[in-house]
Amino acid sequence: MQLFYNPDLGPTSKEIIFDKDESRHIIRVLRKKEGDVLHITNGKGFLFSAEIILGNDKKCIASIIKSEEKPRTRDYYLHVAIAPTKNNDRFEWFLEKATEIGIDEITPIICENSERKVVKTERFLRIVQAAMKQSLQFTLPKLNEPIKFSDFINQDFTSETFIAHCEENTEKKFLKNIATPNASYTILIGPEGDFSSKEIQQSLSKNFEPISLGENRLRTETAGLNVVQSISYLHQ
Repeated sequence: MQLFYNPDLGPTSKEIIFDKDESRHIIRVLRKKEGDVLHITNGKGFLFSAEIILGNDKKCIASIIKSEEKPRTRDYYLHVAIAPTKNNDRFEWFLEKATEIGIDEITPIICENSERKVVKTERFLRIVQAAMKQSLQFTLPKLNEPIKFSDFINQDFTSETFIAHCEENTEKKFLKNIATPNASYTILIGPEGDFSSKEIQQSLSKNFEPISLGENRLRTETAGLNVVQSISYLHQ
């Protein structure tokens, strides 16, 4: 199934008009024609079936013939707050793979040791959207605007909270051994230079539990994917 994305569709929508780029992709690249049925999600848990009624490569129009609400495939909520990497490609790799495996919310956090302190989320959002479509999911992960670590940590959290850091003077446990199944989780992943000692203490004072990701020191994006995969395995 080829899945398209349009956030403006709702349960009562009757028609969808694709923009020029997507119209060209549908008609010229995919060679769709009038009468063919397309599948579209609004990223809010709905799947729409729509029949092409105008097969124009500049303005493709389809009529909604069916809409259905798709149940969540996961019984947990995962929020990863992660420092953007110096190399954008590596952070985009994390966004893509985390979306494919299963994540609900992502917050770029700017830390004391962050090498990248300015982040433009527009391209990152496109990466997440593409990964959602490719993996045939119907709910778009929430991508928040960047926030300073000090501001993020001072929020009130109702989820189970964890921090992955490299300091050796703190007892750490494996995430799979301490996370409660079917719960909500907020997990902190630091920058290449790790969280500062001050940031670690701030997180501990807010009851974030230190976790170990193994003996090897991981890159930021690998650490992020590690926790996404660990939570996924916990629920299999």
